[in-house]
Formats: sequence, structure tokens, C-alpha cells
Amino acid sequence: MKEYKIYCGGKFLTATKKLEVTNKYSGKIYSTTYQADAKLLDKAIRAAESVKQACRGLSSFEKYTALKLIHEALLKDKKHLAEVLCIESGKPIIYAESEIERAAQTFLIAAEECKRLPNDYLSLDWTANGKGKEGIVRYFPIGIVAGISPFNFPMNLAVHKIAPAIAAGCPIILKPASTTPLSTLELAKIIDRTNLPKGMVSIIPMTRETGNLLVTDDRISLLSFTGSPEIGWRLKDQSKKKKVVLELGGNAGVIISKNVNVEQIIEKCIGGAFSYSGQICIHAQRFFIHKNSFDLFLKSMKKAAEKLKAGDPLDVKTQVSCMIDEENAKRVEAWVNEAVKQGAKLVCGGKRKGSSFEPTILTNTTSKMKVNAEEVFGPVICIEKYNGEIEDAVEKINDTKFGLQCGVFTDSVKELDYVFNNCEVGGVLHNEVPTMRFDQMPYGGVKESGLGREGVKYAILDMMEPKVLVK
Repeated sequence: MKEYKIYCGGKFLTATKKLEVTNKYSGKIYSTTYQADAKLLDKAIRAAESVKQACRGLSSFEKYTALKLIHEALLKDKKHLAEVLCIESGKPIIYAESEIERAAQTFLIAAEECKRLPNDYLSLDWTANGKGKEGIVRYFPIGIVAGISPFNFPMNLAVHKIAPAIAAGCPIILKPASTTPLSTLELAKIIDRTNLPKGMVSIIPMTRETGNLLVTDDRISLLSFTGSPEIGWRLKDQSKKKKVVLELGGNAGVIISKNVNVEQIIEKCIGGAFSYSGQICIHAQRFFIHKNSFDLFLKSMKKAAEKLKAGDPLDVKTQVSCMIDEENAKRVEAWVNEAVKQGAKLVCGGKRKGSSFEPTILTNTTSKMKVNAEEVFGPVICIEKYNGEIEDAVEKINDTKFGLQCGVFTDSVKELDYVFNNCEVGGVLHNEVPTMRFDQMPYGGVKESGLGREGVKYAILDMMEPKVLVK
């Protein structure tokens, strides 16, 4: 059985407490690593402090070279890394390979962005006392960054914290999810081969209690958290004076307008609905269909859902596999059963076997039911109709405490403009499901869905502070 050491302060170390990582499909132990205690975390923080000035002084070329090396190494070792990710997360191998490719692309984007960090020139003679004065604004690294990443995209969501930190010149300490730490520990081996200062990046699995020290320690300047709203907002309350960025998920909606060819969009909609068993922050969970197309769309989605191939995630033909654990599968099962008791109609699916849950379609749901109102984070969708007016569809999209992304299928510019201007979300995708994300775009939500934005350029801006010189 392979053992992974944690990456602390630029060194690969062991710890007292072992962490067993299972094959999520078989349930068998796949590998072991370690969970850091407070002393090891302190060692990582002190190492980060010791190289802050060196990180701050890195040239664009030095950062570009390191980021480009990581990009190339991820692509070169894609097959192995995807297999590790697939086994530890239960993500079908076709999606695991795509995630490694995206992670590599994110490092490449960061390599490009580090060449054009912001600088501003200000004319200050707008007022009488400003005559002959000018201002130069430069942006400096904010300091040590703490990143906390979730299980569902164990590589790419971690990379969205690490790559911008390197580009900004900030040391970073990353806490990966304890269920899926291996992908990032593989990444640590690659990062260690670069010429970045040792201690600039630490990747440390740890318990929630130890991880909470990342939130409360005053030596850390910024916390970047991706996870549940319940935990995220609590961490913000505990974070004292540090800057906080939260990406907290949602229950993304999709609008299907009147003149849309339903058969042409089913493949996209099925992918948005059931990729990685719906365990995606921008999982297409709520579908609102024009009343004239509702019956055809429901029938087509049912047919497509029942054709999805379930099985071992290592099988390239597998489209849907297990969830992250049986506890979450039981939760989803309970939510579906509760909705049916409350009047929802089960169109297909609804059955659980161990940690696997069938692709499930419900209709006749309301915004009071958990499967509709909450982030289901499982292979369950709600399909409902709207009255034909785009205002009604947008009202239904907004009838939630979340606001991450939404998709709208329409051939009407007027409808698209109305959706963009009135949907309470961080992003609108035209003729796409909300499950799509490009790694260079601003990504984040409003309301309970988060605070601030990810996306490499936008994350870099959060990790830097402006300073003005007036002369």
C-alpha cells in the first residue's frame, strides 16, 4: 500500500496521526497519509513567514517559469494523476482526466497573468492643491494565504487557490479534504521540483479542529474557503481581521425558453444534471421549462437519465458512479423520500445501493422542499414549468437563498438581456447549463452562495493590496 507524506514548509514529513484514504467505489483502503497536528501547522506557518520577502521579490519570469513547469508536469503525468483522483473521489475516469487537464490549464493561466499584475498611474491635478502632483499605484502580496478545498474537485479547486497565490507572490498553506488529499499531495511532488522558495507552498491534511487554526491565526492574512455555506459563514465569523473569500455552492437553475429545440440540448442538460453524481457546486438542480415544451423535455430527460451507464469509475464507459460516502447517499435518499411524501412526483430513479444513488428526476416540487430549496449535492434534479413569460422564469430562479450561476436556453436577445439583468446570480450562461465554468472567468455567487470571486485574475487581485506613491 502506497504511503503519502504531507508537504510541510517545503519538506515531506510524517505525523503521529495516520489518515487512511479509501477507494470510494470498493470501500477498501487505497492508501495512507497523515494528519498534521498544531505543531506541524505552526511549522508550516513559520516556514511561510520566513520566505515572505523572498516570495514578494520573485520576478514575473521566475513565477512564470515555475507555473509553466507545473502545467507541463500535470499534463505529462495526466493518466496517473487522473487514476489517483478517480479512486480517492469516486469520480468517473473520463471526468477525472478532464479535471487534471483543467488544473494544468489553471496553472498556465496563472503563468500568463503573473506577467501583467496591475499597476496604475494617477493624475492628481483634478483639484487646485493637486497641481504638479501625480500618483503611482503598485500592488503588493497580501501575505500568507490559507486555502481550504473540498472533496468534489480535489485537484482543480485546490489549484484555484495555489496557482493565484504563486502568481501574486504569496505563501500559501492548503488544507485538502480529508477524504481526498492524495491528488494535491501528488501535486506537491511537482511543486517541490520548481525553484520556488521552500515554504512558499505547504499542503497539509489535518483535522477540522487543527484546520480551524488557519482561520484564527493572525499570521495569516487571507482565508480562501470552498465548501458548505454552514461552515463557510461560521469561519468568516471566526476569522477576525483577515480577508475572506468564500465559494459556497448553490442549487443552480436552468431556463428552457419557448423556441428551443429540446432534443438538441438534452445531452448538455443530462451532463449538467448528473455529472459526478451531482456533487458539483454548479450542479444543474432546478429546471424551469416553457409550458409548451415541458412534457417533451421531461420525457426526453427521463429517457436519457435511464440510459446513463453506472459502474466502476475506473471504467471509461462509466458515466455515473458512487457518491463520496454512504452517509451522503442516505441523506439524498431521505430528502427524495421526504419530497415524495410532500407531494413531489418521482419520474425516475430514487433508489440507493450503498453509497450509490440512481439518477433521479422529480417534478411537482416546491421551493419549500429540501430537494429544491437546499443544495442537494447528489444526482437529483427538479423539473418544473413556467407560464411562458420570462419574468416568471426569472422569479422562480430567484426564489432561493442561493445565487451562484444559472443557465438560459433562448434565441431571444430580449430574454437573454432580461435574465442577465435580473437573475440574482454571479454568472449567467447562454445556451449552456450552469455547470460550465471557464477557469479564467470570475466565479462566485451572491446571497448564501459566497463572498468574493475566484478565477485566476480575480483571485490574484484578492491576494494583493494597493499602495500609492504621491510625488
